[in-house]
Amino acid sequence: MIVGRAAQIQALTAVLDEATQHRGSALVVRGEAGIGKSALWGEACALAEVRGMRVLTTVGVQAEVQLPYAGVGHLFRRLRPEFGAVEGESPFRVGVEVLDLLGGLDKPVLLAVEDAHWLDRASWEVLAFVARRLESDPVALVLTARDGEDVDRLLTAAALPELRLEPLEADHAGTLLDQVAPGLSPALRERVLGVSAGNPLGVVELGGLAARSGGAALLPSRLPLSTRVERTFAGLVGELPAATRALLLVAALDDGDDLDEMLAAASKLEDRPVTADDMEPAVVSRLVSVDEQYRLRFRHPLLRSALQQSASAAQRRRAHACLAAVVAGDNRRVWHRAAAATGPDETLAADLAAVATRARHAQAVATALAAMERAAQLSEDPQERGSRLLWAALTADEQGDDAAVRRLLELVDESQLRPADLARLSWYREALLGTGWTGSSRLGVYLELINTMRSTGDIELTLESLAGIGLRFYWSNPDDATRLRFVDVAELIDAPEGDTRVVCALAEVAPVERGAACLEALTAAQHRLDLTPRQRYDLGFAASALGAYTLSNTLLAASADALRKQGRIGLLTQALTSLAYNAATAGDARTAVSAATECVALATETRQPVWALQARLQLGMAEALRGNGEIAAEIADVIEKTLFTAGMHAMLSLTQRIRGINAIAAGRFEEAFGHLHRVFDPGDVAYHPYLRFTLIGHLTEAAAHCGALDEVRAVVAELTPIAERSRSPVLIMGLRHAEAVLADDAATYEAAIAADLRDWPFERARLQLTYGGWLRRQRQAAESRPLLRAAAAAFDALGAAPWAERARAELRATGESRRKPMDALDALTPQEQQIARLAADGLSNREIAERLFLSPRTVTTHLYRIYPKVGVKSRSELAAMMAERPF
Repeated sequence: MIVGRAAQIQALTAVLDEATQHRGSALVVRGEAGIGKSALWGEACALAEVRGMRVLTTVGVQAEVQLPYAGVGHLFRRLRPEFGAVEGESPFRVGVEVLDLLGGLDKPVLLAVEDAHWLDRASWEVLAFVARRLESDPVALVLTARDGEDVDRLLTAAALPELRLEPLEADHAGTLLDQVAPGLSPALRERVLGVSAGNPLGVVELGGLAARSGGAALLPSRLPLSTRVERTFAGLVGELPAATRALLLVAALDDGDDLDEMLAAASKLEDRPVTADDMEPAVVSRLVSVDEQYRLRFRHPLLRSALQQSASAAQRRRAHACLAAVVAGDNRRVWHRAAAATGPDETLAADLAAVATRARHAQAVATALAAMERAAQLSEDPQERGSRLLWAALTADEQGDDAAVRRLLELVDESQLRPADLARLSWYREALLGTGWTGSSRLGVYLELINTMRSTGDIELTLESLAGIGLRFYWSNPDDATRLRFVDVAELIDAPEGDTRVVCALAEVAPVERGAACLEALTAAQHRLDLTPRQRYDLGFAASALGAYTLSNTLLAASADALRKQGRIGLLTQALTSLAYNAATAGDARTAVSAATECVALATETRQPVWALQARLQLGMAEALRGNGEIAAEIADVIEKTLFTAGMHAMLSLTQRIRGINAIAAGRFEEAFGHLHRVFDPGDVAYHPYLRFTLIGHLTEAAAHCGALDEVRAVVAELTPIAERSRSPVLIMGLRHAEAVLADDAATYEAAIAADLRDWPFERARLQLTYGGWLRRQRQAAESRPLLRAAAAAFDALGAAPWAERARAELRATGESRRKPMDALDALTPQEQQIARLAADGLSNREIAERLFLSPRTVTTHLYRIYPKVGVKSRSELAAMMAERPF
């Protein structure tokens, strides 16, 4: 019977009961070592079995923490023997597989994970991913985790509900002690209660020790409780036969739970046969248990650590060497060989570096970092050692571990580095250890570092570095001399045939000087069949930088589809952000909201704050287009503070864009012109030389209503030769609109509308609205109505409600009344809209679930909610309704 945990048991019971009602959820039971997490974990399993739930269990093992998917492998192979992540597979892809697996069960299930703090990072990512998606599934996930900074970071990122265990109250601790050690003298009883401080394991183990050995066994009093309990366990082990102790040491260091494997390794360690009979004394003493599948489990994690700490370094190395000789799997052997190594070993270091590379590709960043750091320690070649430390530092940065970045870079001996690695070290010190965004002030230094890499012949590293510096150039407003120096260096790189990275970088750094050539190259590249999802993303991003949004969307959509299938959510987040930017810039509010909302969720989930911020900016623009002024203004205000604090001043152009569009939507045209014109003013902190290309139409619209067309004439005069040189589609489109407004005659309007505007529905509708209004004022009402009707319909389809209402107001002024159409999709959330579109396209629930990283049951639940909201009863009716939409 568990003492003093009634409230906690009630909380666990509620989680289980909710799961049986198809309202799945997760709960993390956490606290210090020995606080009773394991007891509650066992109680949860028992309560689940009483409810007829299927119970799947696994235990995090410290020795397995470097093995990707070890934890979820143990958990789900008992359900599906062939379950297992393929090397290089994304945790998010595995998570979708798990959701699909759980969706096929015929009764509710409890996933019970003990010692989650020792799960490998890939397994933790899978379980956290699944936990956030159990809303409609009959699944309860209960994890136990020990307190610690690492656990704090993991739980904060995962945003899972927690149940914290505090020490037992005095009367409950006394009750427990009387159960396990009755008959203690009052003084000794009080001593045990005082030393154990309400920790249940302390009460049990120290109480038993006091009953056997008296009060002297509790000295010295200065030792932490965990150390006292570990010593208690060590003392119990010390009384066992030598073969049993050897077997327990092997078990403590093993990264698996297979008893036969442990017996084989212990036989090598003892140089004689060790059998299951030799484990029996430990089983009888209740130190370990062995189930019917011959899987060994320690009574408590502190026993494992007690065994490891009580063994000498030489004993531990010998045990690891014996395990390396018998374990299955190349990665496991490499880890045990590394633990057994007594000095540098270049062959072993290379093997570990290969493990690190594979783990990083699989997004198992913690494993990759540990493997490469150990590889650096084992390196005989000092140059290889430095290169591996730099690799590890960059990997630590990807994980957001600033302390590890600093520690690893401090270990690098720059006197032993190759020239290219010396350049990398300088780069990392600035980029990874910098105090903030340096804007254009360090671009010249970065450029010389890349040139050094190029001149030393490390072409691959040079090309990899181009992407990061290209993005920095785009958002830093550097001087022309620095930009053109970059162009010179980039064009000297002897890139492999078919490599597109130089073209992509030039599109971001010199979209005017090299824009036409880059656009031609990108257009040709879109048809290549050999492009990877990453390459398609890079090309799509570059096309967006050039203002070629249709081309960009084609490349980005193909990239996003492939990334979804691979479960590469990190890069998918970036692709979705670019799609949201393209949509918002082109005036498609509906698409922008959908992409940006998903991106914010995924960026938060994958801990990419910069991309979450970018997605929020696009969401702000979309909300301004929709006429949701308060939401848009709040987004702009909050992000502006972040950008100022970080020194990212060029990106303030994006907040001005939101404010300008927001003011136009509200009819505050003079205010709108003021906000937007700041982006065109080189003397303003919000100036951006390329974002202004996207704002010509908006600036002209605001100016036409507030008498500022002279300023627009100056802008057009400046940008016309730039458009002729760069061939930027968005700039050409914006200038076409501005020229028609400035000319103020029918012929120019007619020519502008007659142009190929298929890729620019918002701009076409704005021209129709502007020209239709002009015709009405010329008393040509009949001629204006078709234009105004088309504009209103297009703006409605795009979700640009204020512009649609403006078109209807113009129609009313011509004598024609047109009601705002009721769009059923407006009643749906962004995620529901995504599901509705995919269902209308003919995808099954399972296919939609895989596409959106949801469980099939969640998709089913959403569809049941969607149908009545939009007034349909079936998939076919939904498809028919969606087909009637113009866009």
